Amino acid sequence: MMDLVIVAIGLILLVVAGDALVRGAVNLSLRLGIPPLIVGLTVVAFGTSAPELLVSVSAVLDGVPGIALGNVVGSNIANVFLVLGIPAIISTIHSSTLGVSRSYVIMLAASALFVLLCFLGPIRWWHALILLAAMGATLWDNIHSARTQKKLAAETLDGVDPGAPWWKVIGFLAVGLIGLPLGAELLVDGASGIARMFGISETVIGLTLVAVGTSLPELVTSIVAASKKQADVAMGNVIGSNIFNLLGIIGVAGLVGPIPVPATMLHSDLWVMLAAALILIPFILMRRDITRRVGIGFVIAYAVYTASLVL
Repeated sequence: MMDLVIVAIGLILLVVAGDALVRGAVNLSLRLGIPPLIVGLTVVAFGTSAPELLVSVSAVLDGVPGIALGNVVGSNIANVFLVLGIPAIISTIHSSTLGVSRSYVIMLAASALFVLLCFLGPIRWWHALILLAAMGATLWDNIHSARTQKKLAAETLDGVDPGAPWWKVIGFLAVGLIGLPLGAELLVDGASGIARMFGISETVIGLTLVAVGTSLPELVTSIVAASKKQADVAMGNVIGSNIFNLLGIIGVAGLVGPIPVPATMLHSDLWVMLAAALILIPFILMRRDITRRVGIGFVIAYAVYTASLVL
């Protein structure tokens, strides 16, 4: 029971601290004169994935790398089936109007590269450098493409207040920088305790409890957007998060220490993650809307997958 409480406290800290870090970083960047376009593609993108990053690095440092790998693979699966499925039940995601085909192809390429490196694993520093190089190339491509399109307005960035006083900006940054590592440490410790208590592998805990927990910011954002009839924002949220999870998070965690790839993950979970990515082809490349019926199907698919892991 105590481990569950520790996990809950860790999750709350991650959500609160992650939001504070994004708000502080965005306002600091704008105060320093960095264009909103660059802020949106870098600071916000990295900041919203900070919980997953800190949890994975903490897991490797604490000697439970299975949680790190399970966190990333599980988050990518949850992002498709839950972060898209639940908002679609609330309001149809009009994929036909979205221009995310280029980013989606990059996500598929990142998924294929990640799976390949896992089969060449355990993931070590040279695997990590390949992933980080791909992340850098992706970021450069995003900035280059965005510059040819309409400029991003400051008002479109969440938590923006260009006139925020310095004490407020520093306060947000302090809460984020202190709360994130603390929350990550509590979550990893609690999750490891639960795994030992129930005799479940660390990888399964990472694929389920930790993965869903660290995906909560994306899920809450998408549900709120759906309630405002803006469910379409979930798609870009999922694609960007999945790319950063695979390339950035495992890239950084792999530099901290080696990450073994369990045989069970090679045989099943990686392929489920790849299938979850490919299942979006009709909705992105063929521009079909994700309706309520599809959303229900996504959620049921995730429930079946999770049940198969636990049982």
